[in-house]
Amino acid sequence: MDEVFKALADATRRQLLDRLYCENGQTLHALCEHLDMTRQAVAKHLAVLEAANLVVVVRSGREKLHYLNPVPIHEIYERWIGKYQQHHLAALSALKTSLEENRDHDDDDDG
Repeated sequence: MDEVFKALADATRRQLLDRLYCENGQTLHALCEHLDMTRQAVAKHLAVLEAANLVVVVRSGREKLHYLNPVPIHEIYERWIGKYQQHHLAALSALKTSLEENRDHDDDDDG
């Protein structure tokens, strides 16, 4: 998981992942089109993403196609976000129940 966090720490790598999310299966050339950096620099960023298993490369003839692998990001969500989100949702649910009970109690007092 450390490699995933390190890979996600860089804005250019996050941008590459966003581009793959929008259009999966792109070549290095296509990924370079909207970045103001050399092809070699983009290739290095892609290598970091591959090492973190965030990008999978599939050869298609002479081309290498890059695909987003969302599994490591989902694992981060499950480990670091999901469990905290559960606590907040439970608190909101308890608040809703409490407010509804108070409203019902106030309605009884009025009648």
